[in-house]
Amino acid sequence: MNKKRIPLQTKILGLISTLILFIVFLLASIFAYMQYTDAKAQVKQLALQSALTISLMPELKESIKGNELETRFRPIAEQVIDQVNAENIIIENWEEIIYSHTNPGQVGKENFDHTNKHALIFGGSNNFEVERERGGVLIGKVPIIEDNGEYTHVVGTVSVEFLKKDIYQNIYSRIKTILIASLIVLILGIIGGIFLSKSIRKDTMGLEPHEISSLYKERSAILLSVKEGIIAFDRNGLLTLINHSAKSMLNLSREDFIGQHIQFVLSNIKIDDVLQKGKSIHNAEVVISDKVFIFNFIPIIESEDVVGVVSSFRDKTELKKLIDTISEVREYSEGLRAQTHEYANKLYLLSGLIQLERYQDAFEFIQKESTIHQHQNRILFNQIHDINVQAILLGKLGKASEKKITLEIDANSYVDPLPSHIEVTDIITIIGNLIDNAFDAIALQQEKKVSFSITGIGNDIIIEVTDNGKGIPEDLLDSLFSIGYSSKGKNRGYGLFNVKHIVESLNGMIEVNNGENGGAIFTIYLPKKV
Repeated sequence: MNKKRIPLQTKILGLISTLILFIVFLLASIFAYMQYTDAKAQVKQLALQSALTISLMPELKESIKGNELETRFRPIAEQVIDQVNAENIIIENWEEIIYSHTNPGQVGKENFDHTNKHALIFGGSNNFEVERERGGVLIGKVPIIEDNGEYTHVVGTVSVEFLKKDIYQNIYSRIKTILIASLIVLILGIIGGIFLSKSIRKDTMGLEPHEISSLYKERSAILLSVKEGIIAFDRNGLLTLINHSAKSMLNLSREDFIGQHIQFVLSNIKIDDVLQKGKSIHNAEVVISDKVFIFNFIPIIESEDVVGVVSSFRDKTELKKLIDTISEVREYSEGLRAQTHEYANKLYLLSGLIQLERYQDAFEFIQKESTIHQHQNRILFNQIHDINVQAILLGKLGKASEKKITLEIDANSYVDPLPSHIEVTDIITIIGNLIDNAFDAIALQQEKKVSFSITGIGNDIIIEVTDNGKGIPEDLLDSLFSIGYSSKGKNRGYGLFNVKHIVESLNGMIEVNNGENGGAIFTIYLPKKV
């Protein structure tokens, strides 16, 4: 069952919205608490100040003496209530009888408020909070003190009351402004989240995080599975990726190459053309620690700028093994094809002789062919013990028979299996090219004869190929092994060049001479030990 995944855009918008709402709620709560605390303190202070101001009014004391408080002081009290937005102003005498109240029905009644004691007994001013029918009330209570010149005494109290709900209403109006601003911020945050998610999707090529994760796992699996070495580096030449095969082929034991410069790993590789010009490099041979690798460099281009390079490489040794195997198969195939063609012609001849009832001629032909093959096979299989040389000579014998050329293998030839430093491709190139050139040299001769010998006695392996052609002019001996030189036309002349290159790489030597009776003699000396 596939688990339903939430898109990245939904996650970003949900996160931004939740974060903004949380911050708004937190700030609004802190603001409301601070506003309530400050407003409450201000109201308490205002209640005390208003009550103190009223208690010091001469009109209040005169009204109390003349017992005209309700008629003379009520207008003043109502005016104060309107100015400070108070709920009520209460004036009481020493016996806690209400002199003045916003509700005329309360005038003359006794007030059993416990908050009066502090003002009446101790003559102190104070704030109180009480619960009334209309809700919580903040009270500022101040004593009325009369001074007759000899002593002072408390004659009553003044109470200024404020409803708590009025304080809350004021705070609500301020929070409402904050909520409107927060809503605007939330809308802007959602719009910003949409643009942010689009920008991220653009950077991730429209892929969701789980898709990127899946691609990363697939890439890691691919890098581990491929046998080719893979290295990636950025525009500054700093390594960003190197797979296990690359570490194994380059004998890298450290694990912290990521972030190092490419020159620390591949010191003799020039990457300026790839990084600066964005040119791809294919099949570049690079020697690293006595090994030859074939490198490919592919630039990573973004908006016409090179942002990095990916390089894949393989060990040329593996390719040489593959080439060796193909070369062996090809030599066997050519030999079998030539032998099949030649033996088909001989069978046709035998068939014709038998049909003509010339049995003696057929018998002599069979004996002659048997003697020749017994002689060749004795030398080829009993004296030449290297299977690759056997395969090459078998192919060339068939090719010679097909071209009506006599290819003789010297009866004194003898060689053990070739040393390991002489590769299959090396011996194929040397023997194959020398014999093929000899075949071409005698193509126009009436009698076509080529001799081959190989000797492994001593410190060197000596290979010699002789033909009965016209020989090589003295003025061409110096350019004989130059690349491009050939007597067969254009786009040729690589065979002898390759032979010389391989012989020199094996620390060997090559000699070319003309025979006394004409023809050319090619002699190769290959040391058994490097």
